[in-house]
Order: sequence, then C-alpha cells, then structure tokens
Amino acid sequence: MTRAKVMAWVGGVLYVLAVGLLIGGGPRASGTVHGIGALLAACLLVGILRSRPILALSMVLLGSIAVVVGPPSSARVDLSASYQGQFLPCLAVDLALAFIVATRPRRASTVAVATSLVVQVLLVGGFAHGEGMTVNLVIALLAMAAACTVGLLSRERREHAVELRAQEVAEAVVAERLRIARELHDMVAHSIGIIAIQAGVGSRVIQTQPEEAREALRAIEATSRETLSGLRRTLVALRQADPDAAASGRAPLTPSPGLADIERLATATTDAGVRVDVRRGGEQRPLPADIDLSAYRIVQEALTNVVRHAGTGHCRVSIEFGDGELFVEIVDDGRGATEGGPTHGFGIVGMRERVALLHGRLSAGPRPEGGFRVAARLPLPEPTGVAVGAR
Repeated sequence: MTRAKVMAWVGGVLYVLAVGLLIGGGPRASGTVHGIGALLAACLLVGILRSRPILALSMVLLGSIAVVVGPPSSARVDLSASYQGQFLPCLAVDLALAFIVATRPRRASTVAVATSLVVQVLLVGGFAHGEGMTVNLVIALLAMAAACTVGLLSRERREHAVELRAQEVAEAVVAERLRIARELHDMVAHSIGIIAIQAGVGSRVIQTQPEEAREALRAIEATSRETLSGLRRTLVALRQADPDAAASGRAPLTPSPGLADIERLATATTDAGVRVDVRRGGEQRPLPADIDLSAYRIVQEALTNVVRHAGTGHCRVSIEFGDGELFVEIVDDGRGATEGGPTHGFGIVGMRERVALLHGRLSAGPRPEGGFRVAARLPLPEPTGVAVGAR
C-alpha cells in the first residue's frame, strides 16, 4: 500500500473519531459549533475523496446526519428555527458532490446526486416544520444545485481541454505526414533523376561499350527497387499541397540530410550549449534514403528537446547498425520529463509517426536514474546491391 493510500485511510479513521467526539464530547455546545466542527472534520476525507469519491460521500452523509441528529437534546439543532446548524455539515456533502459530478462517470454522478437529495430532504422534513421547513428545503436545493453546476462546468472544461489536446495531436500528426510526404517526393525525384541519367548513358554506349551499358542497367534496377521499397514503407503518408510552397512555386534545392550529417548537427547543438557525444557501432553501410532521413530527423528532434527542456550541458547519441535493424538512442542526464517538456509537446508525436510509417518501434520517457531517453529501432530491408542513400 502506498503512502498516499495509508494517509487517506488514516484521514478516514480520524474523521470517524472527530464525528464521535462532536456527538458525545460536546453536549453543551451549540448546533453551530457542531456544524463548524463537522465541516472542518470533513477536510480529513480529502485523500479518500480523490481515490474513492463515492465512499467519501457516503461517510460525509452519515457524518452529517450523525452531527445533526446525534447530539443530546440540549445541543441538537433546531432546524425549524435556523438552517445554520444543518447547512455547515451539508456544505461538506455538497462539496464532495461537486467533486463527484466533475470527475466520475455520469451514471455514478446521477446516483450520488439522487442519494444526497433524498437524504437532505428527509433530514429537513424530519426535523423541521412550518415555515422553517420550506426555507430550509429551498436552501438545501439551491446549495445542491450550485454544487452540481460547479461540477458540471469543471467537467465540461476538462473534456474541452482533452478535445483540444486530441485535435492538436492530430494536427501535429498530419503536419508530420505532410513533411514526410514532401521529403519522400524529393527522394523519389532524386531517384528518377539517377534513373534518367543512367538510362541516357546506357543508350549511348550500348553498341560500343556493352559492359558500361550493363552497369547502367544494374544501377537503374537497384535504384528503382530502392525507390519502390521506400514508397511501400511510407504508403500511409499522402502528399498534399503546401500552400507556402505552392504560392512561391519553389521546391527545396538542398539535399535531404542523413546520418552522415549527424556530426554537423552535433556541432550546432554544442554551439547552442549542449555537448553531444556521438557513438557509432556495427557495420557502417549505406541506408535507404527514407530510413536515413527518418533516423536523422529523430536525432534532430531529440536534440532540440534536450536543448529546450533538459537543462543539462551534455547528452549522448548512439547509432548502432544491426543485421536487420538500425538502433538510434539519445540519452541525457537532465531534469527528465517536466510540464510542457518533451512528453507534453508534439516532437514525440512526430517521431512516433515516422517510426510507425517504417514499421519500427520508439520508446521515449524519463530514465529511473534521471534524465530522458529516446530510442528508436528501424527495420532495414534486404540489400538490393546498390543503395540510393549515397547521394
């Protein structure tokens, strides 16, 4: 049992003891004093209210009834004369009811509201008469209605925030897919350019230099196979028009980056105040262009998060070439996950989208020993003879 649960149950036991003292320990005290004591005692149920709100509401209801009904006749609240003594214990009931309406499912909230309404109506009807009963009943209904209204407003505000967050995540996924599609378009255009050049060379030397023509045909075959493999791995990404690019009529002229540019990225990160230790392992070899670019983007986004959120001056980037997969890991020893940090932003969403399109696996989160870790495993296709990645 965790410490929070222990403290919650200790608070529940203390609440029961406090109600017992109010009933039997203060026979000469007025009803108002009993009401104030019951309201303060209800604060002990905060822990149970967070974990088991229905149980907390039941305890508050029983405690309120006991405080109103239980004292000796000399200290019992005269509900027909004043609602003040009853209002304070029932105020704790209304506060618990507001929390339940705001956090629990609608069916549980409805049952809680109905039960509280019945109990308070019976309490007023049983201990009040005449004009006092009408006044007390109206006050009880208004207080409960106010509590339910506050709970509903809190629930709607939280649900609206969740919807906005989901919409922002969806927009981030779409934006990342568009970016992937544009980069894929550039890689396909690059491959088609290679095919066109090799086809032109082959057509010119096929009569005089058949060996050169054969090499050109092999390059065309390898390039086309790599391009088709990349298209299959990113079949989910659909390219849509970029309004800015369409308006300007220009396409990026710089080649797509890859793992060969990691050292340059590490240098730029060092200039920003975070020293990057790059480690490579395994048999270094050319990669398909889409995997090479995605690995670079993952490292780039992770290093950006380190600079912005980690609060550290050092991190490590590991790139491991396996037999059938590429392993990329970025580890820092900073403050880990914080509110508004990497786990709350859209950088991780973009990483997951890229890795999912390549049928890989991504893990990102704080480390037990401190800091943050991003690790991606990207499956590598079977070699086809010539890699397009060497641009």
